Amino acid sequence: MIELKAKNRDVSEDNRDLRAEGFIPAVFYGKKTESTPVSVAKVDFLKVLKKAGESTVVSLDHEGKKVDVLIHDVAYDPVTDLPIHVDFYVFNKDVKIEVGVPLEFVGVAPAVKDLGGLLVKVLYEIKIEALPANLPHQIEVDISVLAQVGDQIVAGDLKLPSGVTLVEGSEEVIALISGPKAEEEESAPVDLSAIEVEKKGKEKNADGSEGEATAE
Repeated sequence: MIELKAKNRDVSEDNRDLRAEGFIPAVFYGKKTESTPVSVAKVDFLKVLKKAGESTVVSLDHEGKKVDVLIHDVAYDPVTDLPIHVDFYVFNKDVKIEVGVPLEFVGVAPAVKDLGGLLVKVLYEIKIEALPANLPHQIEVDISVLAQVGDQIVAGDLKLPSGVTLVEGSEEVIALISGPKAEEEESAPVDLSAIEVEKKGKEKNADGSEGEATAE
């Protein structure tokens, strides 16, 4: 199981000072767990977030006591896009929970490879329900079944792991193949004679004065 160390946080501390020291203010809570303010090392949390996402159980080591949690909510700095606060949710191991799980597209679509179609990814995660121990880190979408332009994959087509139930609407489109882009129309040929006349504009008369160009 993925582990992450957390230490007690004094709520009277300035969170800006905490972040400057390389930590992220956080809190863990649950229906039967009192809200507890903690902090986690930013470097460690970023590694865990990348590996676990928000649908994989994390063992939070809080002052020597381990608590199984999910990364429930992450607040990001609008400028740096780095996490500035984290909520960890302590779940009941015997109760199913509903989460959004990311989709991983695998395989090659014949409609793209052979027919020049375009793969359009409509959804990047789907809602599922399962016991915490059965939550998948991600769900694969095999696009090799997309053989013709117009073919599509809906949520109901996905193969879910044992113990996992689809919450997303079964008819929700996950991916589809659209027709190839129309070739750009060839530009009309340029009329060089018209450009030459326009270029001449006015011509010099014999006495040096300007006059309109005349056609021969």
